[in-house]
Amino acid sequence: MELGYALIFWYGILHAFGPDHLTAIADFSIGKDKKKTFVITVLFAIGHGLSLFLFAKILEQFHIREELLGYGDVISSSVIIAMGVYLLYMVIADKIHLGKHIHDDGKEHIHIYFGKEHSHSETVDRTSTFTMGLLMGAGGVRGMLVTLGAVEAAKVDYSLVLAFTAGVMVVFISFGLVLMYINENFLNSKQNVRRVFAAAGVISLVVGTNMLLG
Repeated sequence: MELGYALIFWYGILHAFGPDHLTAIADFSIGKDKKKTFVITVLFAIGHGLSLFLFAKILEQFHIREELLGYGDVISSSVIIAMGVYLLYMVIADKIHLGKHIHDDGKEHIHIYFGKEHSHSETVDRTSTFTMGLLMGAGGVRGMLVTLGAVEAAKVDYSLVLAFTAGVMVVFISFGLVLMYINENFLNSKQNVRRVFAAAGVISLVVGTNMLLG
């Protein structure tokens, strides 16, 4: 059974490299500090793993037709496109702002926020990220079930889902480190902020549209 865990762990790594997942994480993590970026990547991975487990259990019991599984890809694609449209709208409408202030220790703090006021509340970020992971999990069910077919008994249990989620986390957290570097070294002016968010919006549209048409 150790081979089965290794196989599903490896599938989690390969699955996480999907452009839709990395795009979603980037959209949520751009402009965030180290702590928020880490929390976002972990919650996305947990939500994704939980969603795949639930969908896989349903499919295991009811044997839903193959063509119906394709709607999972439609959901993932639609979510990515919607995020791209939203980010581009915020850039065009000039609703993304950059603020700076000096802490008591003399260190400059930069914060990026949407709308009129800056908020330090993390509840919305955490809920949105976890929900995004759940929604996009629908798009990976087929691949996960195919992989489980190579595992003895092909049963979807908690241990296999944990192995899958661990593989996903390896990639997501590594990608989060890259985003942390971008946040700290490039998002230091409003012009750069607009450019990065615009690029994220365009990439989201391209990735989502390509998935929808592919």
